[in-house]
Amino acid sequence: MTEGAQDDPLDALDALDARLLLLLTDEPRLGVLECSRRLGVARGTVQARLDRLVRRGVLGGFPPALDLAAMGYGLTAFAILEIAQGRRQEVAERLSAIDEVCEVHATTGQGDLLVRMVARNNDDLQRVIDEVVGADGVQRTSTSIALSTPIPPRVRPLLERLLTDS
Repeated sequence: MTEGAQDDPLDALDALDARLLLLLTDEPRLGVLECSRRLGVARGTVQARLDRLVRRGVLGGFPPALDLAAMGYGLTAFAILEIAQGRRQEVAERLSAIDEVCEVHATTGQGDLLVRMVARNNDDLQRVIDEVVGADGVQRTSTSIALSTPIPPRVRPLLERLLTDS
């Protein structure tokens, strides 16, 4: 759970929250007034919902959707890292200093960290992998290159389920 998030079942998302989040997912540049018009509720209601969703950590911001390939980073790879005992935080801090590392997850199973990284081409990927492997505490890696993304990151099905469950 993110910092500031509540674990109160009375504060669960409802259909209006889901409709608002779907609207902003589809059109993130909409203002509060336009959201209220499209949802058929008062402007103050939309603002209060947005404030609550941000406070709870459900809504982390309004970043633009960027196409990394269009920015020149057409190669995506995933690496599973095995790290020395007790060094996870240190390795994560080192990885955060590598610009091409997009996200890192602590995992169970074969490895300790799952790293998503991007590169401009195969030579650039080799450079990025060398930086990742060079982080103190990294003992072994296994890297896979993504060939395509049949299902991009999404939340729509979860929000739509809220609408049908209501």
